[in-house]
Amino acid sequence: MSRVDTAWLRMDTPENLMMIVGVWLLSPRLELETLRQRVGERLLQYRRFTQRVVEDPMGAQWVNVPDFDLTDHVIAVDLEARPGQSRTDALKEHVAALTADPLDARLPLWQIQLIQDVDGRSAMVSRIHHCIADGIALISVMLSITDGGLPPPVRRKRSEPESDEGEFDWVIDTLVKPVTQLTMQTVKLASKGVSKGMDAFMHPDQPMDGTLHLARLGFQAVNDVSALAVMPNDSATRLKGKPGIAKRVAWNDDLPLDRVKVVGKALMGSINDVLLSCVAGAIGEYLRSKGDDPTGLEIRAMVPVNLRPMDKAYQLGNRFGLVPLVLPIGIDNPVERLYAVRARMHDLKGSFQPLMAFGLLSVAGLLIKPVQHALLGLFAKKATAVMTNVPGPQKPLQFCGCTVDQVLFWVPQSGDIGMGVSILTYAGKVQFGLITDAGLCPDPQAIVDRLPGAFERLETLTLMLPWGEDQLEGLPG
Repeated sequence: MSRVDTAWLRMDTPENLMMIVGVWLLSPRLELETLRQRVGERLLQYRRFTQRVVEDPMGAQWVNVPDFDLTDHVIAVDLEARPGQSRTDALKEHVAALTADPLDARLPLWQIQLIQDVDGRSAMVSRIHHCIADGIALISVMLSITDGGLPPPVRRKRSEPESDEGEFDWVIDTLVKPVTQLTMQTVKLASKGVSKGMDAFMHPDQPMDGTLHLARLGFQAVNDVSALAVMPNDSATRLKGKPGIAKRVAWNDDLPLDRVKVVGKALMGSINDVLLSCVAGAIGEYLRSKGDDPTGLEIRAMVPVNLRPMDKAYQLGNRFGLVPLVLPIGIDNPVERLYAVRARMHDLKGSFQPLMAFGLLSVAGLLIKPVQHALLGLFAKKATAVMTNVPGPQKPLQFCGCTVDQVLFWVPQSGDIGMGVSILTYAGKVQFGLITDAGLCPDPQAIVDRLPGAFERLETLTLMLPWGEDQLEGLPG
């Protein structure tokens, strides 16, 4: 297992398990045997899904399961709703409970549950440990099991190194060359120790030069993320604190993507700028509803940044860095807030922080758990949330003859971070998923339900601006 994937494996804590949890809501009804047949034919072509993890003092290995049984991983679950509770609310409670329930370490680290009669639809709930792959890779994998989905690419020629992840090519083209050529003078990440060691980070089969060398790499990694270490800790709000085990989940898909595009174009911002400003606005409004005053406050969200060539999105493993994005929750004016988000996003462009974060995770995967948790604790001190924004298919997917009405997912939070925000554009709508610690935020639906209103206020102010005829072209009537 690569060092980065090992870091994600060892990042599990009772309070925050490193699982990516997703839900597909399908209509009409999907039968269990049909689901198992599709998963067996398509998903199991990726050998990671038939391998278990075996840890040793040096790291972890993927080991084939000779007696792999698909019925251990694709199961039917009866959803029990309390009197007066909707099936959708019961599903939210069930998903929240699953996020705190560890996968069986004796088996490959994934599971799919099929739940029937969720307001007339079937729900396919998947849990996949982050050590298998990151979000970009998993979306590519999940698309491959839909009707008409493409199978995994054929293996490379025998003359090339055999690897599911394509690690050697990737690390040379994406990390070593840019670091060597562009950052030797400006960023400590490209110091000789790390640039020479980067290939070793990605190749677990290559021996290290003993414990002294390992200690030096760890020390160098701390230096390489000095910018993160000296960053002030995040603003104190009720959303930040020591999380517990219990979680809550919420979702909303009431926002049409076309309207978001129009507002972004009108204000010379991106879709991402618009959505992130709405998230900041909804969080600020939620805090005000609790009697708090967020005026002037900013919180940070750790945002994954893909470091993998998009033509290799299918490759499993983790290929992303992290950047701390500031969310101006204390700015009440929607347009002002959007411009603040846009400015902060602009400051991150060209940043080497994702590479520094990747280097830290690489080293962390080599270290014992207490030291790893101490390093990774840097991220938790600097942020309130983890946030990811993924563009999905613009037409509804078909799966085993069913229509996938909604695609939802929730990102895990590391360390003491207690909130995860997931944004997915799918079939012409923006779908928000929110997971929170039950003690820090017991009602995440109250935040998610404020997102459409935050956008509508931004849209209204946009239409009230003094537009000329050229600027009006393309805006809604």
